Amino acid sequence: MPYAAITYRVKPGHEEEIAEIFADFQRVDTPELPGDDGRAAGRLLGTGVFIKDDVMVRVIHYEGDFAAVGKHMATQKGVHVLEEKLRPYLSEERDTSSPAAFAAYFRDATMRSVAQLTVDTHPAGS
Repeated sequence: MPYAAITYRVKPGHEEEIAEIFADFQRVDTPELPGDDGRAAGRLLGTGVFIKDDVMVRVIHYEGDFAAVGKHMATQKGVHVLEEKLRPYLSEERDTSSPAAFAAYFRDATMRSVAQLTVDTHPAGS
């Protein structure tokens, strides 16, 4: 089950304010991710948010189609409330006002994965 990471450039010195915003985050309505055809395209397994100085990273643990994660998040009210609250702390402005704009940002801010190791990929025995 893969992981993805989304970057945010934030103004340094606001870690506590940003932590408070995420503490009040309204989670998605369902972890089930619908595809364009309405059938299941994946599932959101978990997220984590990390911040240091001017970089914040949201790590997403999911299964299925990653594009479905972005599309689902783009339709969630809690995500848009969070985006509005984060706006004053972002060092780079971005458009997340519509589902298409949010999906574009989500796609463009995704970090390149260089390694994903799990117990399933661990070599058995010595």
